[in-house]
Amino acid sequence: MIGGPWKGTRTIFEFYVLPGCRSRVFDLFDAFLADSQATAINVQSNDAILTVMLHAFAKNIASESIVFADRLTTAHQIDGATLRQRLEPDSDWAIEMNGEVAATGGILYHYNRPYGDIYMEVAEAFRRRGLGSYLVQELKRICYEGGSIPCARCNPQNIASRKTLQRAGFDPCAHILTGSL
Repeated sequence: MIGGPWKGTRTIFEFYVLPGCRSRVFDLFDAFLADSQATAINVQSNDAILTVMLHAFAKNIASESIVFADRLTTAHQIDGATLRQRLEPDSDWAIEMNGEVAATGGILYHYNRPYGDIYMEVAEAFRRRGLGSYLVQELKRICYEGGSIPCARCNPQNIASRKTLQRAGFDPCAHILTGSL
């Protein structure tokens, strides 16, 4: 990738080798590096081959995000909470409590169909009431109704988001790892 948020760097996101040629994977990756002139690598840790290449060739490796997969259907209910579709450009959905926006979120489909990447934010005055888990649960339902597969990610240090995603039925399944080449 050389455009978008990666402008100014050459970032490797994928590397596939046919099964019959995998005994040469290190040599092939070395040749790919030389030809591509890549300066960075971005890996989802459940991609076994590329994760091995990251650890063999990269430095300054860090976890950018934890990736979550849906594993459980939940049935959270919040008295007085109303889910509404919004028209504002910064989020697609909102949870309202007594006419006040308590949480917003949506689903991003733009980069990895059929997956829908769920995001949300709970207003500070409404935190620690289960609204985030309820919103994520409803966004998962909407994602499935649209024929997509819900997923999510969050910063590894964001404990509140990790717990919210898990309460909504998501399990951690990978890390997004970055490194410099």
